Amino acid sequence: MSRALLCNPDWDALLDRLGGGEAIEALARETKAFVRPRVISNAIDLLRLLLAYSLEDLSLRGTAAWAEAVGLANLSNVAVLYRLRQCGDWLAALVERAFIAGAPAAAKHGRLIRIVDGTAVPQAGSEARKKNQIWRIHSAFDLPAERFAGFVLTTQKDGETLDRIPVVAGEIRVADRVHMHADHIAAVLEAGGDVVVRTGWKSVGWLDAEGQPFDLIACLRKNAEAGLIDQPIWVRRKNREPLAMRMVAVRKSPQACEIARRNARRQAQQGGHQVSQETLHAADWVIIITSLDPEHFPTNDILDLYRLRWRIELAFKRLKSLIGLKGPPGKDPRSARAYILAHLLMILLLEPLVDAFEDSPHWAND
Repeated sequence: MSRALLCNPDWDALLDRLGGGEAIEALARETKAFVRPRVISNAIDLLRLLLAYSLEDLSLRGTAAWAEAVGLANLSNVAVLYRLRQCGDWLAALVERAFIAGAPAAAKHGRLIRIVDGTAVPQAGSEARKKNQIWRIHSAFDLPAERFAGFVLTTQKDGETLDRIPVVAGEIRVADRVHMHADHIAAVLEAGGDVVVRTGWKSVGWLDAEGQPFDLIACLRKNAEAGLIDQPIWVRRKNREPLAMRMVAVRKSPQACEIARRNARRQAQQGGHQVSQETLHAADWVIIITSLDPEHFPTNDILDLYRLRWRIELAFKRLKSLIGLKGPPGKDPRSARAYILAHLLMILLLEPLVDAFEDSPHWAND
């Protein structure tokens, strides 16, 4: 992002998407990010200062120099850091406001497809790197709008769960195997959503219709020649009724099977144990559980829905390249949180402008 954007007419258009100057200022006061005019005269100038620091790879001292050069404020680097620390809740509220402004109308006319996943950026400092400490960005990406629809920022202590992003009644939530947790799936269903979630064969209590243990590996072996399974299945829950689901599984191509088995052996070797034959057999399959009924969503529809999951991976790459999202430079969690939230806010504000540019006609040379 160019620093010029913070000082030209496009800046006013971005502010309008957040409700305008008065609404932004009221939210800043409500969250105590901006209490009274002193060196910085208003919340809009404070937002410009925060974005300049976060998006331009400026040091605290460089940010203070920029603010003075453009006539925004005369600040020390310590003063910039203080203000950054106070703005996390305000920036989080602005991110939420940007989501509301960009909510897709198309969802009203059909089933919203919401892909959930997470990405991470490293925490600063040698000690954090040694411990692989990260900031985790839990995300939702909506189709057909092709828009991020939710961000929740946490540390690595908070794992990815299927229901962390609020559910829109009627949505179809698509996720990878890290989200395979019966209680969180149940929470999505209770909120009025449906799920399409990939799963592994272990770490899940599979049950049959009578509540007896279900041998998933035996089922896969039985159907190896057909290469396709679509049947009811139940998932055990602690101190609750089992979760009634539908299992759809498809056998991979021979080339994909070989790659998956090789990866399984490598992971076992890294973990210092021998890979089991059951794991190798399960590696040949893509196993999905869903709450969608077969009458309206036949087998191929479930597989097609899961294949849409790659769209959020592309969106993450776009997010990181468009605004240069990377690990925050400071160790202080308050300033680091504000740094990342400033990046997330800007991607939400810039997405429509980028789309408009990409959709514009490209005239051929005469």
